[in-house]
Amino acid sequence: MDEPERGAETPKASGVKMPAWFDDVRKLGLGLKQLFGAQTRLIVAELGLARSGITLMLFMGLAAIVFAVALGFTLLALAGWGLAQWFGSWAWALAALAGIQLVLLIVAILVFRRAMHWLTLPASRAELAILAREAATQGKAEGELRAED
Repeated sequence: MDEPERGAETPKASGVKMPAWFDDVRKLGLGLKQLFGAQTRLIVAELGLARSGITLMLFMGLAAIVFAVALGFTLLALAGWGLAQWFGSWAWALAALAGIQLVLLIVAILVFRRAMHWLTLPASRAELAILAREAATQGKAEGELRAED
């Protein structure tokens, strides 16, 4: 009365054969899974690298600004020294340097104001005003024609 344990004896597939193309489809599926798995891992790795790259770009941009300001100060000091050598006086050199900086500041302000004017879209605003006037004129004319009828 020995009963075999359940699952110990598995019945063999008797007489059911899978077609050959089914095995090919299964292999294709496994290959595609491998390929897309590798692509997914690559994309995840590149996104991590891009995230690190953005942080690095921000820090290097900040460093570039700091070094550009330092270079500007150095060049300004060299210009002052050169003017002092030319004028023979530090007072005149600093006055000339202040004058040059004042002229450059005024030019920068004027260019900035011109750019701000461009941001107001002056030509587009003028065109919209013309269209509004024309629409109002046409509306008045149509209203007068209706009133006459």
